[in-house]
Amino acid sequence: ALLAAAERRIVPVPADDYRTVLGVNDRVELALARATLNERLCRAHMLAGVTIIDPATTYLEPGITIGADTIIAPNTTIALGTSIGRDARIGPNTRIAGSIIGDHARITESVVLDSRLADGVIVGPFAHLRGGNVLGAHTHIGNFVELKKTTTGEDVKAGHLAYLGDATIGDRANIGAGTITCNYDGVNKHQTQIGSDAFIGSNSSLVAPISIGEAALTGAGAVVIRDVPAGDRVVGNPARPLNQRPSDRA
Repeated sequence: ALLAAAERRIVPVPADDYRTVLGVNDRVELALARATLNERLCRAHMLAGVTIIDPATTYLEPGITIGADTIIAPNTTIALGTSIGRDARIGPNTRIAGSIIGDHARITESVVLDSRLADGVIVGPFAHLRGGNVLGAHTHIGNFVELKKTTTGEDVKAGHLAYLGDATIGDRANIGAGTITCNYDGVNKHQTQIGSDAFIGSNSSLVAPISIGEAALTGAGAVVIRDVPAGDRVVGNPARPLNQRPSDRA
């Protein structure tokens, strides 16, 4: 109308699909345009070998890659900057953004943000990886586990109900239910180091900065405020070596 009123020349241009020239004048039309784009993205990935169980409830953004034979379950959002490997299982009810996910990974009913997961990692249900995490191959992060800026080796297990922040965890370490890395002293964040083959008992509190040595063990409910040498076992609050009586503490 503006061009016609200005007596400008108007030339029709045929479009193969009217949806390529949809206008967006309000939020209803914006939602329609978004649904159209999402349909195209889902179709392109499915034609490339990805199984999307329900495209209507799968939300993709441009600029992502998904490997062949991966399955995307309903109510899953995969946002910009994400790369997912082959033969992975993602969802249902999962949100991933800015992350690299390896082959054969399994992520169920969880949130993964700005993290790197190696091949065979299992996450969820109900886990929250909230940025800066690097997980080694075949690591298992279970239900109601939260990670922040945590790096693991291979075959690490944190099955349930734990917070691991600003931590480095060695191969095959086992993190018991209820474990917390107490990384914040009210002013600064501090690091926790957990060695390979360490066993962290249920409800342990690791007061950072702290180091737990290789193959060390903390008993259930331990409050660990001092470094634990490799192979040692500590129990209690505050934690002490297992063969030390409370009256022997310095």
